[in-house]
Amino acid sequence: MFKMRQLLRLVLVASLFYFCTPLFAQEVNLELALDITSSTTPTPTIFKPNIDLGGRGFHHDNFWPQGLAAKDVLDLWRKDISFASLYRMQYNLWEINQLAKDKVAQDKLLANYEDAIKNISDAGGTVILDIFGTPAGLGKALDKKSAPLNLVAFKTLVKDTMRYLSCEKKYNIWYEVWAAPDLDDFFIGRTQDYFNMYRVISESAKELGAQFKINIPVGAPSPSGWFHNLESNNILTPEKSLIYELIKFCSSEKLSLNFITWHAFSSDPKTEKEITIYNKNAVELIRDWLSYFNFKRDTSLIIDEWNFDLDVNLLPARRSESYIAASYIPARINNMFEAGLDNQVYFSLEDFGNNPENVTRNVGVFYFDSERAQYKGGHKAAYNVFRMLGKLGSNAFSIKIDDEFVGAIATKSSDEICILIYNYIDPEIAKNYLARNIAGLNVPERQSLLQIIRTGQLGKFIAHEQDIALLRAEPKVKVLLNKSQELADRAKESLDSSRNLKISIKGIKEGYSYSRFIVDSSCSLNCEFKPVEEKEISIQDLYQEDLKLTPYSVNLIILKKKPAPPAPDPASVAPALETDKESNKDAAGK
Repeated sequence: MFKMRQLLRLVLVASLFYFCTPLFAQEVNLELALDITSSTTPTPTIFKPNIDLGGRGFHHDNFWPQGLAAKDVLDLWRKDISFASLYRMQYNLWEINQLAKDKVAQDKLLANYEDAIKNISDAGGTVILDIFGTPAGLGKALDKKSAPLNLVAFKTLVKDTMRYLSCEKKYNIWYEVWAAPDLDDFFIGRTQDYFNMYRVISESAKELGAQFKINIPVGAPSPSGWFHNLESNNILTPEKSLIYELIKFCSSEKLSLNFITWHAFSSDPKTEKEITIYNKNAVELIRDWLSYFNFKRDTSLIIDEWNFDLDVNLLPARRSESYIAASYIPARINNMFEAGLDNQVYFSLEDFGNNPENVTRNVGVFYFDSERAQYKGGHKAAYNVFRMLGKLGSNAFSIKIDDEFVGAIATKSSDEICILIYNYIDPEIAKNYLARNIAGLNVPERQSLLQIIRTGQLGKFIAHEQDIALLRAEPKVKVLLNKSQELADRAKESLDSSRNLKISIKGIKEGYSYSRFIVDSSCSLNCEFKPVEEKEISIQDLYQEDLKLTPYSVNLIILKKKPAPPAPDPASVAPALETDKESNKDAAGK
């Protein structure tokens, strides 16, 4: 049985546009007003450049973790951005155990894992360490995806790992139990098998925490969608989700649940605002579940894998046209924050290819040439957007641009004002709008909408080939169809024209240097990160700037306060005054 969102995607994708030529272009003027003397709040951690360090999927160096991005890439990220935020790594127990008979080789592999963890912890960042891969001999099947059968041996292995990394080395690690257990490609087992595995990992953290007097966070379940379970489920029955069942299980078994994770790949920047049958979004609903089962309502909720996605492994929008995926990043993060999420981890640092599983995906911020023995690759446009996020200040302003596609994030630090502005246009906006709202319909209304989709009428309505007013359907269905048609029209218009944005910054009283960085269609691969515009400004109280925003672009404006001129040295002033007096006497004598 198709999941509801999958059904919508499959039926709609053929009828909707990617890049359509509009019948006419309409230029819209937008305004952004910022008072730099207004109150701020600490910049939420969700806006930091968080990322999963996965990639490659193969390495010529057998001692390097096969699911970790190349060392060259890690080093470049650390140099340009630092590791002072949230990073996720897969810790593959199967891979480590495969070298059990070669202690030297295994120690080298473990040292490489540890180096990556240490670099993050030393920088003040946090590692989400994804525990994955049941070692040979411990599972129900001879497969790294297998659920553990020998739970005693599995617990010993995990507990020893935690003892070394968290208790002895004191690295800042949150332990995540598996990834995508709802997918057969990642987990072979039943729901209870997964819960048994979670239990032994949670108990290990609790026992070590009590022994060493520290807190070792454990969380899960990291499914491929927030409402997914290990069987078949859709958004209409969220209580069947693995997240709900895990919360319930941990409550009944008195197990800790320090954070909750799930994946959310989409082209929709507002996917976290999807409405459930309870007329609230998933974040609010999960917090209700936590409260009901006596967990803290503010337990961290994290999207631990997300990216621009159209259900295709290889997308031009993630490589040759990577400025599209790049502009999606701040749009999605801003909407995640508004939906109430605590944090996010972008997937991933590097592309995947040439791996034993034959998985090739260009989801990375970096690409590479898989045919070369030595590392050869480069960064995509998305990398520069992460560098922009890394420039944001420690305190955030509350601002809002009233527009479907354009948004902004504004921050300040002691001597800088940063304004990040994006213009992202969802290529599947009509379909995604319906997907976000279908759970709000009653049964007859949903059946009516699905029938419209199955018969191909939806594409005709979007293309204005049929009149929605003449449709025999419930009023609420017509309202949704009219709105989706309107959004599609606006998206087509926006794709063909730039947007004019007037920026008004109030409260400027000193001189500032102005720098503007941009990511847009002019470059997708190996773009330099340098200002496209620089100037000096010195205006009292109000500064205005007109900006033209091209489709799929991100602009970062940095206003840096110019240092005050040094005070004159009194010792040098006195002789000058004496010289002036002598000159005046001479002039009078003449």
